[in-house]
Amino acid sequence: MNKIVYIGLGSNLGNKSKNIQIARDFIQNIDGINVTKISSLYLTAAWGKTDQDDFINQVIEIETKLSPLDLLHRLQDIEIKLGRQRNVKWGPRIIDLDVLLYAKETIKLEELEVPHPYLSQRLFVLIPLQEINPELEFPDGSKIREVLSRVELRADGRDIKKL
Repeated sequence: MNKIVYIGLGSNLGNKSKNIQIARDFIQNIDGINVTKISSLYLTAAWGKTDQDDFINQVIEIETKLSPLDLLHRLQDIEIKLGRQRNVKWGPRIIDLDVLLYAKETIKLEELEVPHPYLSQRLFVLIPLQEINPELEFPDGSKIREVLSRVELRADGRDIKKL
């Protein structure tokens, strides 16, 4: 049975928009994945390690039969193909692909945690998530609007801009 999954895409090196497009094309070409919704692109300030170039971020919705770990491994393969190197935590990267939500499942494995552990703190994924699914409900029952409004209260709004 197909599962609805949300993936975050980000890039802050090279031609950022093109990097996201190429990664999205790779994702669409994986057997067992169908990209069903694509958010706008957003220019966002770096999060976590802030002394680096701004990111371009996007969220996509997919339908897939792949298991969570199989999906993660396929996404990591795409990151490697595009030249991603994991030298510095939250450092600059040509592409970053994160499994944000996997259906209504809560997953806690050494390799993968879903919902993504920082999902409820990051405007750069919450805003595009709401754009493509304004009625989204998280596994804990909270709604995207509630979570987003809590984060927006703490943010000044200058760190994200729709392109």
